[in-house]
Amino acid sequence: MPSGTVLELAGLIAGWRRPVVGPVSLALARGDVVGVWGANGSGKSTLLAAVAGQARRFDGRLRLAPGVGLAVQPQAPVRLDPLPVTGRELLAVAGADPNACDLPATLAALLPQRLDRISGGQHQLLCVWAALAGTADLVLLDEPTNNLDPTHTAVLADMLAERRADRAVLLVSHERAFLQAHCGRILALDAAGALATDHRPAPPPTADDTAWT
Repeated sequence: MPSGTVLELAGLIAGWRRPVVGPVSLALARGDVVGVWGANGSGKSTLLAAVAGQARRFDGRLRLAPGVGLAVQPQAPVRLDPLPVTGRELLAVAGADPNACDLPATLAALLPQRLDRISGGQHQLLCVWAALAGTADLVLLDEPTNNLDPTHTAVLADMLAERRADRAVLLVSHERAFLQAHCGRILALDAAGALATDHRPAPPPTADDTAWT
C-alpha cells in the first residue's frame, strides 16, 4: 500500500444475507476526511460495518494497513445508563486524554458528570471526541451530527479539523451540507448502493474571491 494509506477498497460489495452496498473503490490516507452520502437504505452504514469487519464481503478487496487501529462510533452510541460511568471514565477507556489541551470547553464540563445524566447530544459529541482523540489510525463515524444543535455541530466541525492530521476519517451523514463544508472528498451512493459519484467539494469562497461591485 502507498505510504500513509490506511485503507484500500477495490470494487467492494458488502452486505448481510445479500449484497447491500457496492461496488465501491476508495483509498484513504492519514489526514483524509471522506464523507459518504446517499438516501436511506443506500448502504452507507453497511459500508462502515464492512470496513469494521462486521458486515459480510461478497466481492472485491478490502485492505487495512498493517497495525492500523480502528475506532467506530455507531449511529446510536451505547449508553451505559445503569452504570455510574462518567465522561472522564469514558475517555480513559477509549484511550483519549481527558486533560488534552484541545478538549473543547463544552466537553470538559461533562467530564465529572455521569453519562446517564447528560443529554443525547452531549453524549453523542463526547463519544465522537473519544474516537477522534484516541489512538486509532482510522475513525469511522456513523451520523455524528445526530442529536446535535447548531452550536454543537460547530464544535464537531472544529474537532474534525483539529484531529484529522494524524488519522483518517470515514464519515457517514444524511446532511450533505455538513459533508460539503467539512470533508475533503464525498462518495455518493445511489439507491442500489453503488458508487454514483466521487468528488471533492469546491472550497468555500474567501474574501479575495468576492466579485467587485
